[in-house]
Amino acid sequence: MSGPQGGCTIITHTMTNQRILQHFHESAETKIQSATVLAQPIAQAIELMFSALSNGNKILACGNGGSAADSQHFAAELVGRFERERFPLPAIALTTDSSILTAVANDYSYREIFSKQVQAFGQAGDVLLAISTSGNSANVMAAIEAALEREMRVVALTGKGGGAIGKMLTDADVHICVPADRTARIQEVHLVTIHCICDGIDVALFGGDVNE
Repeated sequence: MSGPQGGCTIITHTMTNQRILQHFHESAETKIQSATVLAQPIAQAIELMFSALSNGNKILACGNGGSAADSQHFAAELVGRFERERFPLPAIALTTDSSILTAVANDYSYREIFSKQVQAFGQAGDVLLAISTSGNSANVMAAIEAALEREMRVVALTGKGGGAIGKMLTDADVHICVPADRTARIQEVHLVTIHCICDGIDVALFGGDVNE
């Protein structure tokens, strides 16, 4: 097989399979290690979000890159459905309006692309789902600052020790910090966490199991 420099690269099926298996094993191990650590904060996040939704409030979500995709995934599960039919729940991903994002980034700074939207849409009692694998994303931190100023509560999904975001949160907020340093593994646990939250909200609304 010709490589990018015109040389010859030999990739055996054995090497490929070993790397694939390593990814699966590391992902499974990280999830198992995270389960005990994160079960309680995830339960707290469910309670916080369910309380907000029950009181007529909404959830705003933000993040960059893969975390932006997670924000949109979360909003889609609430507005649409997770695993059972129900009425739509109010959730907005702050990562999707290209005109707002580019206007704010151009006229102000990229740091403010989420905080401006929090200031525009956020109200006291709403929840901000702030996602940053490093815990140091400047625009997510600015969104948290804006949310706290508006008396919103924050659920932060981080990793790598929580970074600066972990130090910003109040006792009324929830920090779900994945005990891992590799971005891919953190993102994988974030996805499971999002599914746990969606399931928990559905159970809080309707009780029981989806298959009952």
